[in-house]
Amino acid sequence: MSMIPDWSERLKALFMRRRQEEELDDELRFHVDREVEERIKAGADPAAARRAATVAFGGMGRMKEEVRDARGVRPVEDFFADVRYSLRGLRASPVFAAAAILVLGLGLGASTAVFTIADQILLSDLPYPDAGRLVSVRQKNSPTNIWNLSTVDGQAIQAQQKSFDAFGLVRRNDVALSGAGRPEQITAGLATAGFFQALSVRVAAGRLVLPTDEAVAAPGVAVVSDAMARERLGGVHAAVGRSITIDGISHEVVGVLPPGVDELASIRAQVWYNLKLQTPTRRGPFWLRGIGRLRTGLTIADATRDLAGISARIFPIWASGFRDQSAKLAPISLRESIIGTSGRQVGLFAAAVLLVLLIAVANVATLMLVRASAREQELAVRSALGAARSRLARLLMTDSLVLTTMAGLVGVGLAALGLRLTSAFAGGLPRIHAAHLGARALAFAAAATAVSGLLVSTPALLASLSGRSAGSLRLDTRRAGTSRRSNLTRSVLVVAEFALALPLLAGAGLLLQSFVRLQQVDLGFEPKGAVSIAISLPPIRYPDYPARRRFWRLVEQRAVALPGVTAAGLTLNVPPDNPYDENNFDLIDRPVPSGTAEPTAPWSGITPGYLQTLGIPFLEGRRFAEADSESAPPVVLVSRAWARHYYPQESAVGKQMVSGGCTTCPPTTVIGVVGDVKYLGVAAGADAVYSPLAQYDARQMSLVVRSTLGDGPAIRALRDVVAGLDADLAVVETTLERRVVDSLAGPFQWTAVLGAFAATAMILAALGVFGLMSYGVRQRRREIGVRLALGAAPGSVTGMVVRRVVGYAVVGCGIGVALTLLMGRWLSSFLFGVAATDPLTVGGVVILLLATAGVACWVPGREAGRIHPIEAISNE
Repeated sequence: MSMIPDWSERLKALFMRRRQEEELDDELRFHVDREVEERIKAGADPAAARRAATVAFGGMGRMKEEVRDARGVRPVEDFFADVRYSLRGLRASPVFAAAAILVLGLGLGASTAVFTIADQILLSDLPYPDAGRLVSVRQKNSPTNIWNLSTVDGQAIQAQQKSFDAFGLVRRNDVALSGAGRPEQITAGLATAGFFQALSVRVAAGRLVLPTDEAVAAPGVAVVSDAMARERLGGVHAAVGRSITIDGISHEVVGVLPPGVDELASIRAQVWYNLKLQTPTRRGPFWLRGIGRLRTGLTIADATRDLAGISARIFPIWASGFRDQSAKLAPISLRESIIGTSGRQVGLFAAAVLLVLLIAVANVATLMLVRASAREQELAVRSALGAARSRLARLLMTDSLVLTTMAGLVGVGLAALGLRLTSAFAGGLPRIHAAHLGARALAFAAAATAVSGLLVSTPALLASLSGRSAGSLRLDTRRAGTSRRSNLTRSVLVVAEFALALPLLAGAGLLLQSFVRLQQVDLGFEPKGAVSIAISLPPIRYPDYPARRRFWRLVEQRAVALPGVTAAGLTLNVPPDNPYDENNFDLIDRPVPSGTAEPTAPWSGITPGYLQTLGIPFLEGRRFAEADSESAPPVVLVSRAWARHYYPQESAVGKQMVSGGCTTCPPTTVIGVVGDVKYLGVAAGADAVYSPLAQYDARQMSLVVRSTLGDGPAIRALRDVVAGLDADLAVVETTLERRVVDSLAGPFQWTAVLGAFAATAMILAALGVFGLMSYGVRQRRREIGVRLALGAAPGSVTGMVVRRVVGYAVVGCGIGVALTLLMGRWLSSFLFGVAATDPLTVGGVVILLLATAGVACWVPGREAGRIHPIEAISNE
């Protein structure tokens, strides 16, 4: 009840202020009318008398502003009144409002989404306590040549390091999971206790891997994700104590991670189980990542010196099998390790979005300028009635604020949608799945909206509040909107749109040409009609080489016997994108200098049927034979690219090498040369080495089959073959066509993204030209009518409009070409087989933009040529 008098007083005060306003308005009108009457009695023209009286009593209007301030009329009330006025104006111009809000909203939404992605990947802290102290430990012999650790490296760091409060080892592993529903192959993390300690991981239930779990004889234990516990193990607490089978070995679930924690150190996994390190017999293979937490007060430089000492101590012990003395154990910021090269991709994305936003701002600024030109008469009347320049500026700024605020709200909605699409479309970016519209993203959206509003309103403010437009009353509407300053500003904005659109279109064209050339690369095999299934043999059921060799022989024999199968074979590596299985080697007749790194190449165990299945031609030497057994001297086939690389002037057949750093092993002999196949990606080289499967012990292989059955029936038949041999084996099936598409997914994604932004930029530029020229034709209707009445041909009028816009486009394209050349070096890292300054691409984009400008202005130009002279002049 105590609030009623307060509201009553407020209402009474508002009523009194409104009444005072009306009294002031009545007084002003009275004095103006009296002045008009006196001037008419003195012989003045009525229109001139009204104009002079209005100007004369402009001072009273200014006095009214002062009285309003003195009587307590608050600026906040003025602001809300201006907002209501702006909303009415936008409602009266729905086409303008919708176009401006959608165009600017698109730019703001895209920029907000990209900021959110960049913030998550490049700026935000990693989701671990005191994440700045986390490092990834790798092997490194140059700024760009970085690889993983070996068992020797990991054990030496664990025993000797003095720089870390905690240090652990981890690797990503594809495993067969059973005991939690049907068998399937999943991604798992294989880690030591120190890995979880370094990241300060907590559990929702149970415990983590302990140091005692790392002993070779210790039972298997696993920590599972919250999703797996709920979906497959009966719940978070029910999961603890249950058993799951990983690669045929039973593991007890000892802990469950908190909800949402399904990625640790950039490894996404549903299961984490204990890593047990065997006693090494050689320096390689390099298969582990090290994660450490720096001691308080120490820096990466301190850890670098510590690890360099460890490198120096272990190198002589294993020098016979690892000769690269320049390689050192090196700590790298975990953030830097996770980001990798994705910063370049995000940078490309951000640059494209910035250009689109600037084009959108220029487009909307042009629309606002045109709208402000149409309001020059209104602003002149307000000025004559006493409105100060600051008051007019506040009115125009409120218009811009209302418009950009609505565009910002639309942009936030579009950003949320864009993040969902990006998460699905560019899932390879690190931490992309965690990107969301948080407080920082919303703050960025608000700041971008405010800056855009300022940029959008500035040209209109400068044009409307300068010269006579704001200082005098002009009742001659024929001159509205035609001031030189307004025309110049509009011209600059149109030129800017073309200048900003050209680099986007050129970049998209270059990426598209690069993508086309990638598709034209000879992969060395025919993917159509070939399918593969990956099989992993659990060590508990296949403990030794004879057991694994027997399974591989049976599965290949049964696959070949299937109806419709024309060829089948086994391989460790399936092309074209399999960059993980490489091996180092040293040629006996051309050894690397002491202390330098040995070369590497994709190295795969295969059966003879694999070459036939992929259609890899045999070029020189002999094929694998039954005599090439495990007890025979080791032999290999090499690709033509490998042979030309290492023996360009002679045959590679008969040459020998040692591999894997095993200098005491029998030398391996090259017995033949086969065709080139891409194993390290479509854009990479084609070096490859093949061993007979009989001499290559592997627990994981892929069965590749070519058949006339069709992909679906062939995969089902192969799955039945594997189930007939071992029903508990999990397999992962795919087609080689799908692998080729996946290998091109990255270039395709960024080509599509930049292409979409480029198309948007071109459409925005075209719409800006169309809108500007349409308005210009309407404003110059009387002038055009006079031209036509004096004998100008309609075609010449159309040509005048087209030439004007094409002139703008030429200037804009010239500036855009310069910008394209400046960004060429940066863009070249994304290209394959095409120069960043390719003249055909850049020239084609220029022609496309000029044609777009011509088409965009041809419609208003044609309408100008159809104006009826008498009607245009009489209407004016």
